[in-house]
Amino acid sequence: MLPELSVQLIVFLVCVGAYTLAAAIWDIRVKRIPNKLTLPVFGLGLVYQVAFNQVDGLLAAGAGFAAGFGLLFVLWMIGSGGGGDVKLMGALGVWLGGKLTLMVLVGSTGLAALGTFFVIVFKAMTHGVWASKDRYLGTGKVDAGKKPKKETLEQKMKRRTMGYAVPVALATWLVVMWQLPKFPWMKAAADPQPVAAALAPDTAPAN
Repeated sequence: MLPELSVQLIVFLVCVGAYTLAAAIWDIRVKRIPNKLTLPVFGLGLVYQVAFNQVDGLLAAGAGFAAGFGLLFVLWMIGSGGGGDVKLMGALGVWLGGKLTLMVLVGSTGLAALGTFFVIVFKAMTHGVWASKDRYLGTGKVDAGKKPKKETLEQKMKRRTMGYAVPVALATWLVVMWQLPKFPWMKAAADPQPVAAALAPDTAPAN
């Protein structure tokens, strides 16, 4: 049985789904995620949390932002990620909260690793092992007696087999659909009787 479609649920699913889909398409086409996408979604996430969840929503938004932005910011600082990915997860975390954001990070990392493995194997089989090694591992030839130049972050990003927004989108949809029945507003919609009983006046006859 499908859950009741409340206004909060519709807003959440439409905004999160549209955001992750747009980010994935953007990352595939231009290999970057622009601020004009992430910043408005971040602001809308705060409005959503305040409108529907009040103080608890702000706490959830803060926890989600800390998890999504904070962890990827560390990777960006050590040269293992892009700035767009950091802002992507920061804005998404405001909507998801801390727990779901961590689940999406774990899931997207696993999907990215799996996707990368299959892409490299496919390229190795179709273009040759050495060509794939030079393309994806950055181990091209170096002149004798010279040290290889250190790669810039831009060069590393060009060697990516896929945009990070793609596994993030897939992981987000999987996590949301898996955890949807456990959302607080879903529980209230599925079992309204306790709420109604608590609000109803006491009509039991006196002894």
